Amino acid sequence: MRLLVGTLTALVVVSALAANAVRAQKETSHGAASHTVTKDDYNRWKTELSNWGRWGKDDQLGALNLITPAKRRQAAAMVKEGVTVSLAVDANLQKGAAPNAVAPYERIVFQSGPGGAADRLAISFHGSSVTHLDAFAHRFFDGKMWNGFSYEEVTTEKGAAKNSIYNFHSGIVTRGVLMDIPRLKGVDYLEPGTRIYPEDLEAWEKTAGFKVSAGDALFIRTGRWARLKKVGSERDQAGLDASVIPWLKKRDVALLGSEHPQDATPSPGDIPRLAVHDFVLIVLGVPLFDNCSLDAVAEAAAARNRWEFMLTAAPLPVPGGTGSPLNPLAVF
Repeated sequence: MRLLVGTLTALVVVSALAANAVRAQKETSHGAASHTVTKDDYNRWKTELSNWGRWGKDDQLGALNLITPAKRRQAAAMVKEGVTVSLAVDANLQKGAAPNAVAPYERIVFQSGPGGAADRLAISFHGSSVTHLDAFAHRFFDGKMWNGFSYEEVTTEKGAAKNSIYNFHSGIVTRGVLMDIPRLKGVDYLEPGTRIYPEDLEAWEKTAGFKVSAGDALFIRTGRWARLKKVGSERDQAGLDASVIPWLKKRDVALLGSEHPQDATPSPGDIPRLAVHDFVLIVLGVPLFDNCSLDAVAEAAAARNRWEFMLTAAPLPVPGGTGSPLNPLAVF
């Protein structure tokens, strides 16, 4: 009997510890309540934190203006070994990336024979499966996109007359910095719904020995793909809390990327579901890398104890496009 009671007690303790570990991921030492962003806060920030007009009323590059020749030279100096790591998710994972997700690639081989072969790809890249870069013509607040351009500049017939992906056709070369939040918290991956706060970002800076600076491409690892392989997909996701928005503005990041479309879901209160994603894209003018695969680059960075690298990315130069699939590269 004593043995049975002791065993049951141990099981209860283990279960409690496991539950506490999951809860600990979803909270900081300050408590989630101290980070609450209300609808009034969010709407006020649209004016207080706006970058509209910062680079001129006709600007369509947004925060990419922060990537100066000096910033590119700084990025090039990151290359010590010439080792490259892809930040794109493998196409084989994409069909199961989210509940009810369909294969985002439709491939037709229309020619095959002794002399060669050819195929055609149709790609539905927006959403939560394909690694892609969002252009400013992708999302709007109250009919306005980046820098105040009207949604009417985008039509189904001609695409985006303003803020299209074509504006980024010269490519992107800058310093990339990686924040591995599961590693910070001592877990393999973050559970769905786990929120990342400004304190987490600053704690990682201290751990990794760098500070995010103007013109950087900031990547946030949540362990999404590691969890998918072990547990399966979930409708909700780990990601950034809306309280990071002023922090991102202050640090002047040029690009933001993660393994989901940025936000932790579900959203608390009455702010939008993709509060960070939409605010950063529309108000700050920061293009977004959605659905990156950051496991491999995290391992490469950990092996070197170096969490910064040269980032290169080249979206397809499609006039009128609202974004582009792409294969970003980290170069160590």
